[in-house]
Amino acid sequence: MNHLISDRINNFPVSATLAMAAKARALNEQGKNIISLSLGEPDFNTPDFIKDAAKQAIDDNYSSYSPVNGYLDLRQAICHKFKRDNNLTYTADQIVVSTGAKQSLSNIVMALVNPGDEVLLPAPYWVSYDAMVNMAEGISIEIPSTVETDFKITPAQLEAAITPKTKLVFFNSPNNPSGTVYSKAEYRALADVLAKHPNIFIISDEIYEHIIYKGTAFSFAAFEDMYHRTITVNGLSKAFAMTGWRLGYIGAPKFIAQACEKMQGQITSGTNSITQRAAIVALEAPVSSINYMVEEFKRRRDLVYQLLSEINGFKLNKPDGAFYFFPDVSYFFGKTIKGQLINNALEFSMLLLGEIYVATVSGESFGAPNCLRVSYATSEAKLREAISRMKTLLNGI
Repeated sequence: MNHLISDRINNFPVSATLAMAAKARALNEQGKNIISLSLGEPDFNTPDFIKDAAKQAIDDNYSSYSPVNGYLDLRQAICHKFKRDNNLTYTADQIVVSTGAKQSLSNIVMALVNPGDEVLLPAPYWVSYDAMVNMAEGISIEIPSTVETDFKITPAQLEAAITPKTKLVFFNSPNNPSGTVYSKAEYRALADVLAKHPNIFIISDEIYEHIIYKGTAFSFAAFEDMYHRTITVNGLSKAFAMTGWRLGYIGAPKFIAQACEKMQGQITSGTNSITQRAAIVALEAPVSSINYMVEEFKRRRDLVYQLLSEINGFKLNKPDGAFYFFPDVSYFFGKTIKGQLINNALEFSMLLLGEIYVATVSGESFGAPNCLRVSYATSEAKLREAISRMKTLLNGI
């Protein structure tokens, strides 16, 4: 019956991360002992002080429709957060609150990209960027990188990818899927290229900004010459362990914020009212209130780096942020393992799922077909067991 469905949806990819999670759940329901390293979801509970604020909001009867762009006092709290953490000055009318950072990103792409416009995606990139560009009938232009370059692109690569059709470029640091963090100096070198092309807009996806293991993340809009062209995207899912609460937000030039609000007004209207009240408390809390989660992720990062380094054929960088490893597994391509010829990372990830019940995600959907995303947002016991299974299967190949 696919012929009855629009071409737009028939040509639209299924999220690779969600697809792998669904396969893992299906095997788990069959009684298989699945260890999922596929989803980017913290395994912590939402902090109690945030939950208490949500309970209070229920008691205070925040049960009506909220403003499309978010409650004013929440948008003011976001402005304060941007100034405190990122040295960015926004006013409340430059803020739009959405149902997750994913909706924020989608709003921006739909607001800016016309059919045929080119959007630059430094690879690896989060799987949904390309799908969003596809939905807007734009053209994704990948800029490749490798584990040897710490998954960072160069200014020369950026310059070479720009054409008269380039409308938008995505930056994501700390990065999903690689955990790579761009320094201020590295971003400045990229900004120097973009300074020569004033009609290109920049999306700075900073959802992992607080999950960083040395220094602090730098906001691209903090460069004065980039501020009026950059849309800063953030949310609560990762740093505050609030994936199911669904709240993201942007700081943007006012005309872009207005366009995103217009778009959202016809799709979802305002974000969940209870989540918004809890978000105020989360954003007003000192960043130190979530340090315990970051410290645990760093400990796991160090452990997983040690364990994955013991697997022959895995090429690794040591990520400085987020909670992923993105090993190059091309060593295994062309080899036969358990009677299966491995031609690519997708077949490799399916081998891990089918033979040792470990769920990962192929790098193909992230624009890096030689790699495999491994999330360490789970317990130490599960991480040790999963990687032990990998070593047993792969060492000696």
